[in-house]
Amino acid sequence: MYIQTLSSVLLALLVFFPPALAVILGSPGNNSTDQNQHTLTKADIDRMMTELSNWGRWGKEDQLGAINLITPAKRKQAAAMVKEGVSVSLAHDVEKERAADNSSPFQHTMTLAGQFSLDAYSVNYHGYIHTHLDALCHVFYQGKMYNGFSQQEVTQKGAARLSIRNLKEGIFTRGILMDIARLKGVPYLEPETPIYPEDLDAWEKKAGVKVSSGDVIFIRTGRWARRAALGPWDVGRHSAGLHASCARWLKERGVAILGSDAASDVIPSRVEGVNLPIHQLVLVALGVHIFDNCDLEALAEATAKRNRWEFLLTAAPLAVPGGTGSPLNPIATF
Repeated sequence: MYIQTLSSVLLALLVFFPPALAVILGSPGNNSTDQNQHTLTKADIDRMMTELSNWGRWGKEDQLGAINLITPAKRKQAAAMVKEGVSVSLAHDVEKERAADNSSPFQHTMTLAGQFSLDAYSVNYHGYIHTHLDALCHVFYQGKMYNGFSQQEVTQKGAARLSIRNLKEGIFTRGILMDIARLKGVPYLEPETPIYPEDLDAWEKKAGVKVSSGDVIFIRTGRWARRAALGPWDVGRHSAGLHASCARWLKERGVAILGSDAASDVIPSRVEGVNLPIHQLVLVALGVHIFDNCDLEALAEATAKRNRWEFLLTAAPLAVPGGTGSPLNPIATF
């Protein structure tokens, strides 16, 4: 009698309330879909390189990529956001000592000449320690760069196309901090923690701000907070960051530049055969420049204090013809 009654209840649920039955029977439901989206192969990344491509969107000779989304109207809107006139740096102080995350320390040499003090700087800024901006010529895919330009355009003399010199006029737009560590209720994410599109959606809801075309977003994992607490580690092998599935989200939102406190990518990537899929998809397919190794700790405090996660973002790379990027000091102004 009990078994017959239970069968009748289950049948009714199946007919009239299928979601309820899924819960009772332990069906993964949407979690299964999410898991499928999170499990990507190299073939998936190759397909996304075409599906998400901005090649030709702004003309076959375009070298700015998603910077085109920062329109004059966008700049005016960003300028109007300044209410207090308070600025916060997003650059980490240069690191002059070799460490697990710093294989190329910043070189600073001094010369004293009479009444003058002179110094010289030398830095191999690409990597996982120095705050810098990647140009679109920084990454190749199947012999091509953004917009289909050949990697042969880059020689030992520099990049003839897509160099950092194209951003000589600077960056001036709305910036948004996406504090994923705060979202998770922790001071920092542990290395290798992936950030998925639903995390970005959850942060938008929590912060009450939606990313829109022409914005620059900064993903805080708390990397520098963890380094201060526990010391350096090999960020190039173990880093929290965006999972490759976030690339579609970035395209749909119209992100102009992507930034983070490490290299944006989760490392290891969780995509066999592709080391830095976010770097590949974002720089080559989307034409989105990348800020690496920003120090977002002071910004996190400033935004939390104000409960305001958007700000005017300004940055100006060195005007280096042929350069694949530039060290720089991004500034958030409230």
